[in-house]
Amino acid sequence: MGYSSIIYIAALAGVSRETQEAAVVDGASRLQRIWHVDLPAIRPTIVILLIFNCGSIMSIGFEKAYLMQNPINMAAAEVISTFVYKVGLQNGNYSFSTAVGLFNSIVGFVLMVTVNQISKKLTDTSVW
Repeated sequence: MGYSSIIYIAALAGVSRETQEAAVVDGASRLQRIWHVDLPAIRPTIVILLIFNCGSIMSIGFEKAYLMQNPINMAAAEVISTFVYKVGLQNGNYSFSTAVGLFNSIVGFVLMVTVNQISKKLTDTSVW
């Protein structure tokens, strides 16, 4: 929510004041102005942030998962980033951990490209 909210607020700042005032003159309520003026104006921003977030869905954050692990929950708390750390740096199997990390990145990239193609077909908004 943190940085994305800054981007959304910046996108909302670019919404035309004349369109907002025209909606008020036409008798639109606050919810109707949000639904018919604000959301269509920031739809490309919403779609782009969705595409980028789908690309990073495979990364959970190494620090959170690693610091919460203990011998009791070790079997359930293992995620890809902690697995790569343990196999690569603790066990010294650099090639295998590099392959696992690369596979993780490729899956994230494929997800991002897939969501981008779907977005291009549905909303005519895409990253490239």
